[in-house]
Amino acid sequence: MNLIFRLIWIVLAAFRKPATGVFDETRICLRVLPNDLDTNIHMNNGRYLTIMDLGRVDLTIRSGLWRVMRANRWYPVVGSARMVFRRPLDPFQAYELTTRVAGWDGKWVYMEQRFVVGEMVHARGVLKALFLKGREKVPSAELARALGHDGPSPDLDPEMVAALD
Repeated sequence: MNLIFRLIWIVLAAFRKPATGVFDETRICLRVLPNDLDTNIHMNNGRYLTIMDLGRVDLTIRSGLWRVMRANRWYPVVGSARMVFRRPLDPFQAYELTTRVAGWDGKWVYMEQRFVVGEMVHARGVLKALFLKGREKVPSAELARALGHDGPSPDLDPEMVAALD
């Protein structure tokens, strides 16, 4: 139930925050709640992926992508994700989740998300996603154009791409 309230909060807050560009990094401030914990009394490894969804919702709304998705009946699908855990997040600890688009190729959009406390990265997730309309794949360049970007993708980190295959 708590996740629904977080989602509602993130959506409402995103509409009140400044708009961002497709390559801007977004940040949301969160706190580790009791239902985020595992038996070791720190944030559960599966919860990180769920929280990352909230960061992508924030970016989707603030960048205007949600309007494009709604108008074209596109929807995102995560193809793969990889997490690296560096330090635990403890009960009630405040943290920021940063989200950014790293780039794209013909099919996939690559993103990086970080769980940050102060200047310290506690966990980092990278993922690739594609957009579908029905069962048809939406080319990434078409998605970028719909967001006002006519140029090529920024150079992708080959290690990120390889880690997600």
